Amino acid sequence: MDIQILKPEERNYTYSQSQQISMQTGCIGHLRADMDTNGEGFFSSWDDFRKDLKTQVFKDEFDDVINELRSPEGGIFRNRTALAKFCYSHPDSSFENNNNEYGIRVDSNEYAYLFRLNPNKGEYNIYCYPYRKDWLNQHLKKAQRGIRFIDSHYNELFRIKDGEKIIVTSAWGEKTEHTCRYIDDYHTEVGRNLLHICEFAERMEQNKATYEPKNKNDTPDIKPKHKHKDHER
Repeated sequence: MDIQILKPEERNYTYSQSQQISMQTGCIGHLRADMDTNGEGFFSSWDDFRKDLKTQVFKDEFDDVINELRSPEGGIFRNRTALAKFCYSHPDSSFENNNNEYGIRVDSNEYAYLFRLNPNKGEYNIYCYPYRKDWLNQHLKKAQRGIRFIDSHYNELFRIKDGEKIIVTSAWGEKTEHTCRYIDDYHTEVGRNLLHICEFAERMEQNKATYEPKNKNDTPDIKPKHKHKDHER
């Protein structure tokens, strides 16, 4: 089985997404599992998202993927010791957060299986989010353009990467952070709100608020390859 290390931009997709992103990427559902106190078990549960995509072909293949990863002969999910060995020997798979999380991806012809791993006892050790591979790859490619932030006259102010944060400063000086997700070139999720980029700019202007990237020195240097029809909604 070809196990790939997750790219940084793929890590966001090993968590439950909003309905909008899940629909666009073809997320079928997700599995979570723990390996019991002794590290030798595999207690799992599954939550559906797109039952229409959970075909028998998918279910058979998904079982094959999990069973191969759990194989007593070299499967990295055969027990928690094997899982920890794999994670710690592949530091490039680390999410580099405080949760000791690691990520891998397994592809088939039609599906992409994105795994978030945690080798710690007392935690869910495995999360798996299967996607329609073509839908996910298309969304990831578009998201590389970054999320545009403009003023109410459609002047581009800055861009951030998918999953990064902005800081909004209110008229009275209060600062709040918001995680932003790429939807398309004209829409973004700011926190839990799905907004057209111009609608966001207009709201900020009306409220006399300002906004800026949290990591000013890490904004993507992305230029559109074509002129946007910026007044489309």
